[in-house]
Amino acid sequence: MKMNLPNKLSVLRLIMVPIFMVVMLLPAFCDFNETANIVLNVVGVLLFIAASFTDMLDGKIARKYNLITDFGKFLDPLADKFMVIGAMLCIFYVNSVVGNKNLATLYIFALIVVVFRELAVTSIRLVASSSGGVVIAANMLGKLKTVTQIVAVCAAIIEPVVYSVAQVEGWVRAFPPITLVTTVAMIYLTIHSGINYIVGAWKYLDPEK
Repeated sequence: MKMNLPNKLSVLRLIMVPIFMVVMLLPAFCDFNETANIVLNVVGVLLFIAASFTDMLDGKIARKYNLITDFGKFLDPLADKFMVIGAMLCIFYVNSVVGNKNLATLYIFALIVVVFRELAVTSIRLVASSSGGVVIAANMLGKLKTVTQIVAVCAAIIEPVVYSVAQVEGWVRAFPPITLVTTVAMIYLTIHSGINYIVGAWKYLDPEK
């Protein structure tokens, strides 16, 4: 199947997700030393940043050169969801096994919010598309939500590494402040953008049909 550049970038992002997850999950399954775990986290966050960059790039190229396709409309948001949810699953699991239990607790709540929001929004999109052929585009609030998700994931991966290298102890290491602030912001924007999306699309949800 012949694909244009934006679709190739979406496929690349989709391929990067399981590679990223394997790298991130290795510390939970293998008895590595602290240095090896730090290296794996750094590699993991670089992979996640690279995948996030392809997300920004494929959309810009598709819009600029009019390369928007039905395949891209399907694959691009799917790859985004796999990327973010996969990363959050890794953060939760690794921290629940060998990392920061406080971070694991925070991320199971964040994960529930993100998954429920994406299920609700995806369902509404399907209904709107099937009932009237309406494609509801992501608004600025949704884009801001995506940015905070990326920032929060990066912070949750790299902030503990910085404290480990700097040998920081105490409450800062137990409750990493940058991760806490960005994750709470991400949870808020995920809920807020989801409610905003549902309210805006409510006219397409006719209970009599």
